[in-house]
Amino acid sequence: MKFAIIKERKNPPDRRVVFSPSKLKEAQTQFPEATFTVESSDIRVFSDETYKKEGFKVAENIADCDVMIGVKEVPIEALIPNKKYFFFSHTIKKQPYNRKLLQAILEKNIELYDHETIVNSKGYRLIGFGYYAGVVGAYNGFRAWGLKNDSWQLPKAGTLSSQEALVSELNTLKLPTIKILLSGSGKVAKGAQHMLEAMHIKKVSVADYLTNSFNEPVYCKIDVLDYNKRKDGKVINTRDFFNNPQDYESDFMRFAKVTDYYIAGHFYGNGSPYFYTKEDVKSPDFNIKLVADISCDVNGPIATTLKASTIADPIYGYDPQSGTETDHKTENTVTVMAVDNLPCELPKDASEGFGEQFLQHVLPAFFNKDADGVLQRAKITENGKLTERFAYLQDYINEK
Repeated sequence: MKFAIIKERKNPPDRRVVFSPSKLKEAQTQFPEATFTVESSDIRVFSDETYKKEGFKVAENIADCDVMIGVKEVPIEALIPNKKYFFFSHTIKKQPYNRKLLQAILEKNIELYDHETIVNSKGYRLIGFGYYAGVVGAYNGFRAWGLKNDSWQLPKAGTLSSQEALVSELNTLKLPTIKILLSGSGKVAKGAQHMLEAMHIKKVSVADYLTNSFNEPVYCKIDVLDYNKRKDGKVINTRDFFNNPQDYESDFMRFAKVTDYYIAGHFYGNGSPYFYTKEDVKSPDFNIKLVADISCDVNGPIATTLKASTIADPIYGYDPQSGTETDHKTENTVTVMAVDNLPCELPKDASEGFGEQFLQHVLPAFFNKDADGVLQRAKITENGKLTERFAYLQDYINEK
């Protein structure tokens, strides 16, 4: 089996890669029957030379490989027919901007595996960049706080070399006695929480967070049953919430009343209650001054997220009264950081972590006859058609 680590061609440039040189060396050792070729790239965070030093072939032409492994969408003109491809296709939610890409994949008889569709038997994602989104998102939030209040000047995350370097910068800050709220229970929230812990910020319970004042900065981590409640007043369990989101309503405002800095690290499921609305933000009880929305669902459950911001221009203001964008330093605005490609700012660490997951969960399936069904579940297209699992995309493909 011949694998290719492909060049990233999407703009703006993405310096991440699925396998770092050292991780690819591990893969070669673990699967000596595999052949790995690296497509030459002048933007990748790891140079061509570092792969050559590990003994890998670096080539301009990878047409002789069977499996193409990348990160972001591959431009249609760069797709090689009759190959297997792994990348984030951004098609499984019927994103209009990538309809032509999926149509081309079918026309070229490509077998597509999307990193988002690589799940275990219970449907939980096995690989992703979520942890590093949380790491960078939390850092960017503190950077935004400093810019909003003229209290400190942190360098942009993308100018620093590693998560360790981000932590070092954060530990130079003298924080005010703010209350920090973190929502979520997955990899994104875990990454953000690690940053808060590395800053030695005290974690407090929901009850203490809601009722007590503190003489030091504190944070509270909340999950779905903390910020949602059943309309009939019953308290059941998390599974009931996910199975019956229509029976719930938001209980988030009790946190908004006492929070200064909110880190949104949750996954939002369709049909779930919104966290807070534009009307909620108008309320004098809404105390949140800064939102680091790592989840970044635009015009969705976090009303202050009007758009995705960019690495180049990561911060904007939300005017509570008009519900429109304004300068983030304007008085009484909510400052918003809603960059939707945060792991790009930490390409080395993010690539190392992603490769570890890909090596653990995906590569073995090529050599054990897909014993756990990972490839079968993840496969979107085969023989020029959608697989049964993704047949719901047929009407999306049929549209012009």
